[in-house]
Amino acid sequence: MSRYTGPSYKKARRVGFSISETGKELARRPYRPGQHGNDRKGKLSDYGTQLKEKQKVRFMYGVNERQFRKTFDEAGKMKGIHGTNFLRLLESRLDNLVFRIGFANTRRGARQLVNHGHVTVNGKKVDIPSYRCKPGDVISLKEDDKNLKVVLEALEKVNKRVEFITYDEGKKEATYVRMPERNELNADVNESLIVEFYNK
Repeated sequence: MSRYTGPSYKKARRVGFSISETGKELARRPYRPGQHGNDRKGKLSDYGTQLKEKQKVRFMYGVNERQFRKTFDEAGKMKGIHGTNFLRLLESRLDNLVFRIGFANTRRGARQLVNHGHVTVNGKKVDIPSYRCKPGDVISLKEDDKNLKVVLEALEKVNKRVEFITYDEGKKEATYVRMPERNELNADVNESLIVEFYNK
């Protein structure tokens, strides 16, 4: 299945959730897309609720179904709570961390930076967005790319970073200090519904 490249606002409205985590997608039209989006009512079944939750998280991280399921299965082999481990693995993706650092305004933009070879991990170029970073990894941009206009504009808009990342303003590099705690991740995600969806 190919990756969705259409409007992210439409996806966000479809699942009723801000996949950019800014709330902008639902600010003007907080209802589903389409001609009758504002008219549709009705309660979702248990399956529908679980599917919607899965799609919310999948769209948020920009992962295709195959990668999403593979990551879910890997999380099940780890010690601890399955759903929390799953979110931690998704947060450890390189494209997500580039977004969290502030090198890009969106995860889609971060994925493009990685794909185009602008990002380094521990001094080595990594152009695989799904690359899983480990605590202690240093994420930066190639020396020639540290003053890219798109990166500088994105960094200017950063108000606050997550606590599991430290950022060195002078070197324009960040360290993935540790795996995130559940309370540091999106509170509007109910990962237990995703576990129920796949464990049927």
